Amino acid sequence: MDREVRVRFAPSPTGALHIGGVRTAIYNYLFAKKNNGKMILRIEDTDQTRFVPGAEEYIKDALEWIGIIADESPYAGGEYGPYRQSERKDMYAEYAQKLIDEGNAYYAFDTPEELDAMRERLKAARVATPQYNAITRMQMKNSLTLSEDEVKEKIASGEPYVIRLKVPHKEEIRLNDMVRGWVMVHSSAIDDKVLMKSDGMPTYHLANVVDDHLMKITHVIRGEEWLPSAPLHVLLYKFLGWEDTMPQFAHLPLLLKPDGNGKLSKRDGDKLGFPVFPINGVFPGKDGQPETFSGFREAGYLPDAFLNFLVFLGWNPGTEQEIFSFDELIDAFTIERIGKAGTKFDIEKAKWFNQQYIKSKSNQELGKHLIASLEENNVAYDPANVEKVCNAMKERVTFPQEIWTEGKFFFEAPTEYDEKVARKKWDATAVDVLSSYKEEVLKADTLTAESAKEILNNILEEKGVKIGQVMQSVRLAITGKGGGPDLMEIIEIVGAKNVSNRIQKAIEVLPVKE
Repeated sequence: MDREVRVRFAPSPTGALHIGGVRTAIYNYLFAKKNNGKMILRIEDTDQTRFVPGAEEYIKDALEWIGIIADESPYAGGEYGPYRQSERKDMYAEYAQKLIDEGNAYYAFDTPEELDAMRERLKAARVATPQYNAITRMQMKNSLTLSEDEVKEKIASGEPYVIRLKVPHKEEIRLNDMVRGWVMVHSSAIDDKVLMKSDGMPTYHLANVVDDHLMKITHVIRGEEWLPSAPLHVLLYKFLGWEDTMPQFAHLPLLLKPDGNGKLSKRDGDKLGFPVFPINGVFPGKDGQPETFSGFREAGYLPDAFLNFLVFLGWNPGTEQEIFSFDELIDAFTIERIGKAGTKFDIEKAKWFNQQYIKSKSNQELGKHLIASLEENNVAYDPANVEKVCNAMKERVTFPQEIWTEGKFFFEAPTEYDEKVARKKWDATAVDVLSSYKEEVLKADTLTAESAKEILNNILEEKGVKIGQVMQSVRLAITGKGGGPDLMEIIEIVGAKNVSNRIQKAIEVLPVKE
């Protein structure tokens, strides 16, 4: 009988969650839902030296923003908890001891100075990659080179030690990766990794294998940076007797800099002016000083647009369709359509996705963003006009906040006027037409876009003026700009009295073209 599909996203709370990590979480979630399975959120906080307060909450908030809610987690619970590795500490020692008892791991008592000296010896001997392995371990201070009594005495006396994996000397390790196909590594290329640290905490390698087994994980979908560790994990599954239930691996391609040269980093985002994190965060930097991490959310990206954009960085549906609902992504997603090669990050494509999603949003939903901007800037507004403004602006903006920043003229009279338009179009004919228009709009019972246009056409006909001669001047007087949404819609929303006052002000301040 096939097992239930169970995947996990297992970040470390060491700071802000990079969008590469977010993409990994999304792929895990889509795969689980596509296969009627479950996604687990596990916090891998065994490295206490790198733990950052607030980072776990940041991870939770970032995932929730894009709609990823794990089926099992430190917050939702589940039958395979606890879901923080620091709370599972006592579980790992049992498995480390099993490895020792069966000759697949050993105690190592080497001091940092002795490890440094070993590396220096190997460097002097021109060894390309100095490491603690099947050859060098026999010259070091460990339970393979010491007598059983010496080992017991050192442990009893409290001498610090680590537990290392005893990697076979000559063995080919194979795994069939769902993205990359067969991966084969010779054991001579793998060092005897530390499994338990001197503080009694497990390293990532032991903890994640034990947890994946105990949590019945069926598929490990993670970043390419973990591919070199995969053969080591395969060995652990073998030594612990779990080969039959070892999960399938899928190692995802890297997110690359926009030019394709190297992995996308925070520095790239700072330099090129775009975020590489899902939401804003402030965490201690390397010098201990607070470091700010700019997020897509605060930059004005909609969560569904951000999600759709990220999914396409490494995956494609095999069709021309680009805009997907969450349910459509679940239905279309397959690991087989994830590419092996790294994917260039393209912020312009992210903006395009955001534009498409804004266009598809209801005016009511966009109105919430506009009201937030208006209230933040202490701008008075008529609630009846909010959705009308959104409808007029949604085809013209990339971010929700631009409905306010690019559409201020709906709420405030212009204080500046487009000089180029004024110099070219603000002439005596325009002033004459506008002088009549500002009076006539006040006489309308209800000023609608239709009646506003009809009034203007009547004046133009009476004065023998073509609409093209004055249209930009009318817009200039009311909005201060030379372009924008439908002018008659603007006039309806701004209202007769405000339109009349704005025209009067423009007539007073703008010099007439000779």
